[in-house]
Amino acid sequence: MYKSLEEICREAKRRNKEFWELILEDDCEERQVERESSFAAMLGMYQAMKEADASYEAERYSSSKLVGSDGAKLHEAVKNKQTICGDFLGTVMEKAVKMGESNACMKRIVAAPTAGACGVVPAVFLSMQEAYGYTDEKMVQALYVAAGIGGVIASRAFIAGAQGGCQAEIGSASSMAAGGAVFLRGGGEEAIVHAAAMAMKNLLGLACDPVAGLVEVPCVKRNVVGAVNALSSADMALAGIRSKIPPDEVIDAMRSVGLELPSCIRETGMGGLAATPTGIRIREEISGRTEK
Repeated sequence: MYKSLEEICREAKRRNKEFWELILEDDCEERQVERESSFAAMLGMYQAMKEADASYEAERYSSSKLVGSDGAKLHEAVKNKQTICGDFLGTVMEKAVKMGESNACMKRIVAAPTAGACGVVPAVFLSMQEAYGYTDEKMVQALYVAAGIGGVIASRAFIAGAQGGCQAEIGSASSMAAGGAVFLRGGGEEAIVHAAAMAMKNLLGLACDPVAGLVEVPCVKRNVVGAVNALSSADMALAGIRSKIPPDEVIDAMRSVGLELPSCIRETGMGGLAATPTGIRIREEISGRTEK
């Protein structure tokens, strides 16, 4: 597995290969499989994302009753031209919420890179395929780009909220989606990694503070933030804007910030929003129902 984004860019130039090809080859070598097998497995992941989006149930709520139906509300807002952000971003937001709600309702999703951040990459990728008509093959290539970015983040820092806060989950997913979006729009390796860096920079220090310890509030709505952030970062990179701090150093900074975060805002449900009066009340109500 590659240990830096710089190394991927360097190898792409040296070997005259695209970002996604290097990650596919790396997967084949690591798992000792043929290219066709690797590609088929990644296609299966993408199909599972599609199925998760299509199987959303508006009337279904999580067992805590904290999550459910918001994806349907956004769908209606988009359909009725009521969103400030317009149809495309409205659709991205809708898909991010739907995926996060499906996860909370124990439906099948794809952890990308985690279940708590499962809505970011699918929301961006599925929406872009619908808007621009990319083939599934192209989308799978974009998934390899996202996977390569996620692999470097996991190697240099972490992707779990318990280790580094929500910056490690939503931040990582946003970086992955940003890089994939740049690839889909024809950007090269430099633009890809700088989009990933800008997406991560925008979410540095994000706390992981699940109310009642559940991956529901504020987790589902943070998937929306991660998806929209990914697209704005991708557009900046495609316009030629570059991160003043090198991409790998941004990842290292995320690790440093994560290690400095107190345990109360690292998925323990003891700080941040979880520690507000309402957060405490919700926790006590859910705890009381569980004990009965």
